[in-house]
Amino acid sequence: MIPLVLYDIPSKLEGKYWSDNVTKSRFVLGYKGLPFQVEWVEFPDIAPRMKEIGARKNKLADGTEMYTLPVLSDPNTGALVTDSWEIAEYLEKTYPEKPIFSHKSKGLIRAFTTAIVKLVQPAAIFPILRASQILDERSAECYITTREVMFKAKISEFSPEGPKRDEHWAIIERAFTTSKEWYAEEEGKWLMGDVFSYADIFAASILSWLRRVLHEDEWEKIASWHDGRWRELLTDVEKQCNRI
Repeated sequence: MIPLVLYDIPSKLEGKYWSDNVTKSRFVLGYKGLPFQVEWVEFPDIAPRMKEIGARKNKLADGTEMYTLPVLSDPNTGALVTDSWEIAEYLEKTYPEKPIFSHKSKGLIRAFTTAIVKLVQPAAIFPILRASQILDERSAECYITTREVMFKAKISEFSPEGPKRDEHWAIIERAFTTSKEWYAEEEGKWLMGDVFSYADIFAASILSWLRRVLHEDEWEKIASWHDGRWRELLTDVEKQCNRI
C-alpha cells in the first residue's frame, strides 16, 4: 500500500504538530493502521500549495470559502479530500476495517461534535492566542493577521490577564464539566461505553490542541479537572490510535 499524504501546519514545538483539526485525521489514520506521511505547509503557503495539487476550498461556518488544512491525498485511489470530517468519512468508507462510526452512529456523533464546538467556541480565542506564540515567524504573522480580522480585535485584546481571561477559563471548565456528564451516561471509558468512535477522537483532538498550545501550567490545570479524566482520555485515545 502506498502511504497516504496528510498536509499539516508546522509549529516550533517538538514534533511540529499542534492543530486539533489535523490531529483528528492523524488519529483516524493511526487507529485504522494506515501508512501515511506528512507534508508540512506554512500558513502563507497553504493557498498556493493547495491550488498546485488541486485541492478544493473549504466552506467555513460563516459561508466564506478558503483553502484550509487538513487535506489528505490518497495515491491508492487518487482521492484528494479537504476537511477533517470529510477525511474521516472518506477513510471510513474506503478502509472500513476498525470502524469509527459503528452502529450507525455518524449522525449522533456529528451532533456531539457540533455541541462540543458550541461549548468551547466562546473561549477558543484564548488557545488561539497561545497558538500564535508557537508558530514560526512567517506562519505567526499570517495567523495573527487573519485572526485579528476574524475576531475584529488586536491579538493583545484576545484574552488579556484579568476578568476576560477568567471568563474564558470559566467557559472552558463548564464545557468539560458538561462533557464529563455525557461520558458518564455509559459504563466504559469511551462516549459509547466500550465502543471506541470518532467522538472520542474528536474530544481527544481538542485536548491535544490544548496540551500543545497552552503553557504547561495551563494544560495541567485542565488535566487535573474531574480527577484527571481528560488527561486519561487523551492518553487512552493516543494509545488506541498508535500515537504512543
